[in-house]
Amino acid sequence: MTSKPVFLKSRLAGLASSAIIVVLAAGYGVAQAAQSKVTLSGAHEVPAVTTSAKGNGTITVGDDKAVSGSVTTSGVVGTMAHIHEAAAGKNGPVIIPLEKKGDNQWAVPANAKLTDAQYKAYKEGNLYVNVHSAEHKGGEIRDQLKP
Repeated sequence: MTSKPVFLKSRLAGLASSAIIVVLAAGYGVAQAAQSKVTLSGAHEVPAVTTSAKGNGTITVGDDKAVSGSVTTSGVVGTMAHIHEAAAGKNGPVIIPLEKKGDNQWAVPANAKLTDAQYKAYKEGNLYVNVHSAEHKGGEIRDQLKP
């Protein structure tokens, strides 16, 4: 016959072992992701744009270099939106065109990924998202992605 204290001790030990296995397994094989909250404004454009337009959203970049997220705008009729590579205060090439999902929403396309060099630039704070308009073809509102 098993006494209660011995049974409880072995049961608790089993639960503790299971919890450790779950915690350890969670750290392996799962790409971690960093979310960049963005607040787009004309003041962040290069050169700066005087506009009442604004935007906000979240762009997520995983350790596996996968990119996802979206941006919602107001006060602008966006013609296109992109993630570009360049430091704050500079303009750079488009690396991911965003897809228009509605009048005021832009989304990262499915299966978007950064190259190794682009991921390094992201980690250094050298990627930005912006929305272009007919009036401001180079970009009306912008914000840097913050790793």
